[in-house]
Amino acid sequence: MTLAPGPCAIRVEHGLRVPMRDGVHLAADVYRPTGAGPWPTLLERTPYNRAGTNHADVTAAQQLPLSKPEIAQWFASHGFAVLLQDCRGRYGSEGQFHKYVHEAEDGQDTLDWLTRQPWCNGRIGTLGLSYCAHVQAAIGCLAPPALASQFLDCGGFSSAYHSGIRQGGAFELKQATWAWKHALLSPETRRDPARRTALEAEDIRDWFARMPWWRGHSPVSAAPEYEDYLFEQWERGEFDDYWRQLGLYTAGHYAAYADVPMVHMSSWYDPYARTAVDNFTGLAARKHGPVHLILGPWTHGHRSETHAGDVDFGARASFEAAFRLDFFELRRRWFDFSLRHSGPNPLAGGRVAVFIMGGGSGRRTAAGRLDHGGDWLMSDTWPLPGTEFRPLYLHPGERLDFAPPTAAPAQASFDYDPRHPVPTIGGTLASGEPIMRPGAFDQRDDVRFFGCSGTGLDLGQRPDVLSFATAPLADDLVIAGTIATRLWVSSDAPDTDITVKLIDWHPPSADYPQGFAMNLAEGILRLRYRNSWERAELLQPGCVYEVNIEAFPTANRFLRGHRLRLDVSSSNFPHFDLNPNSGEPEGAWRQPRIARNTVYFDREHPSRLLLPVLPAAR
Repeated sequence: MTLAPGPCAIRVEHGLRVPMRDGVHLAADVYRPTGAGPWPTLLERTPYNRAGTNHADVTAAQQLPLSKPEIAQWFASHGFAVLLQDCRGRYGSEGQFHKYVHEAEDGQDTLDWLTRQPWCNGRIGTLGLSYCAHVQAAIGCLAPPALASQFLDCGGFSSAYHSGIRQGGAFELKQATWAWKHALLSPETRRDPARRTALEAEDIRDWFARMPWWRGHSPVSAAPEYEDYLFEQWERGEFDDYWRQLGLYTAGHYAAYADVPMVHMSSWYDPYARTAVDNFTGLAARKHGPVHLILGPWTHGHRSETHAGDVDFGARASFEAAFRLDFFELRRRWFDFSLRHSGPNPLAGGRVAVFIMGGGSGRRTAAGRLDHGGDWLMSDTWPLPGTEFRPLYLHPGERLDFAPPTAAPAQASFDYDPRHPVPTIGGTLASGEPIMRPGAFDQRDDVRFFGCSGTGLDLGQRPDVLSFATAPLADDLVIAGTIATRLWVSSDAPDTDITVKLIDWHPPSADYPQGFAMNLAEGILRLRYRNSWERAELLQPGCVYEVNIEAFPTANRFLRGHRLRLDVSSSNFPHFDLNPNSGEPEGAWRQPRIARNTVYFDREHPSRLLLPVLPAAR
């Protein structure tokens, strides 16, 4: 292995069968020191193969991913017992996989089993990325006595309805690409050649090009248990008890959540940035902790890189630059501190570590990326100290200004056709390959992105996009926080979506003669949920409504001379599912129609963006 081993000789036991309360047995391997013990124990529960390799298990110095067994051996050599376990219905484990919903009880049963093992000292820490963070939050909601520490990396649903599975009432189609890819890897597919042949024959790009899908008519129809959970989540548009269950709704269990040291880590181009912020703010005030929040400029799990998409954030952007330790070593010291009470807290520099993007030269780097720059800011609170929410108003002529509108009336309309949606170009994505790519990109029609034809046209010039921008800024403007947009809108359809996208619009330069429209954050609202997530309510055609559209948090320095831009439309596909504008049931519509949508911005309808502004000195 490439990590320098610790002083302990180790032993490994493969193929353990851990019993669950319903008689199902989950497969696990244990890695532990050979000495007398007992040992503090680390648990990683995964649907991705306990013997596999994750793309994210690299460092700035070690670019080749290490396998889960290699990492477990390294932790064991430093005096920890480590249990790697396949989730229910995945790889070596029995039972049927039903995404997310068994993980709380299965996690609790696993911790109970661990405490009965002679090599476990009863103090257990959990770790893992993405789904392996979701399962940690599910366990935390039950607060088993043995749980003593957590490191949640890019996951741990604060509310899967509001971010991760759905957002603003719309459905995130990364769940569909994930279902198709992992149905291929399921135990049932390995056992059934006909099922494998059927799944491999599906052209996932072709499926995305011919929406809608429905039960029995989707790329995962050959794997009915995967299609069932996919459509169960797609069709349940209202925020009901399904979305409040353990594994999907940590926010509903903050009071009962385990009071242990924990880290919530995510990044600006990750689908779990809101989850990390919500969990930190919801738990830090309630727990003795310590509770930490880390937000970098990366895509999902790529914490050792300095770029996201076509944008580079400078040498300071990596995890290693922030903490002067690689990810493996920092976690080892975290668990030394939180499980053994040995050594200092490696995150003692501040409860909150946030990367503020921006400040770079705006030139093209040798690797062909925009030099946007940025640096870390350490704090103990979120929102950051000094944050002031300032309204930036929409004006006629597609202008943004801090002065409120005086004109009356003022409005702009566009036609949204679900058969020709605005394409997704980067953003807060994961598991979307080969259809979607995460990160920061110039918002221009580019053949690298699904739905684009390569015209080079700025998306803001599309007839179905309203693009509002400030004048070139006279001074730097620094923001950090959640982006909220309050718009006055109407439609001639019974239902439609309104999307927003916040952009740092770099000025034209020798390297970028047309400028560079860099996406920062995006949001969506399905208007049937404008008044309540719990109860859909169709629109009255022509009626004007004030709606709130919340985008994910971000942090950025808009340099002097840059322009802040807000794009408003009704689609961001395939990041989000299409609204057919017909009011038909979600996940089961058949009759799309064009919607004429209008945004109002005058004295009576002051549509505005609410910016979390920091002192410019930051």
